[in-house]
Amino acid sequence: MRIGELAALVGVSTRAVRHYHHLGVLPEPERLANGYREYRLRDAVVLARVRRLTELGLSLGEVRDVLADGRGRELREVLLELDADLARQQEALRERRERLAELLTRTDLDADSTVPAQAAAVLKSAAPGDSRFAGLDREMLTLVASLGAEEERQRFLAVLAPLTDPEVAARSHALYARLDELEDAPADDPRTETLARDLAAHLPEPMARLMAGNPADEPRMWALLEELPPAQAEVFRILSRILKGTL
Repeated sequence: MRIGELAALVGVSTRAVRHYHHLGVLPEPERLANGYREYRLRDAVVLARVRRLTELGLSLGEVRDVLADGRGRELREVLLELDADLARQQEALRERRERLAELLTRTDLDADSTVPAQAAAVLKSAAPGDSRFAGLDREMLTLVASLGAEEERQRFLAVLAPLTDPEVAARSHALYARLDELEDAPADDPRTETLARDLAAHLPEPMARLMAGNPADEPRMWALLEELPPAQAEVFRILSRILKGTL
């Protein structure tokens, strides 16, 4: 095959093929005596994997590393892995379409409707709409529930599930009200430590463990605290110390 035939077969431009060669993503094929590149089936398979992996969100540098790990394997193994890539993408597309179909049956669509059902349940029951602080929590939960791999989102939502219990939700509402009362208070307000301890006692154990034991989340948490009023931010600084056992 010539470069134009290869590009047409896989559904990319010849310019993209040359770019992949330049970056080392797609190995250069053998050249004929006249200097033309001669592409074979394996080249088409590799190019199809490049396209598929970039469509899945990998950078070209990441794609190059993935393909480097797979060189030297039998063609059947490469084809099977490509088929598995396509199957995973097809399954993800099916799940998204099912979610869209479910949303389109609703007559009360709003911003919260686009998050997974478990997250919507937490938003509805645990975070009252008339609380200013709960509004921030709702935004953060909506964001987290929309990011990351599906498995990670499901684990996170499972941690939140206890908050949908009516009695637990009622306590959440009371705690949100107390946080709202601190909106204009200074950081040294005497209510901050008491509220932090009450929040620590209220959190489901899996959530408390998650908040206490994930250092990777700390930069994001501190960035969030910078947006809070002083007393509210102090509550969560104290809460962090309580959960980590340093207070």
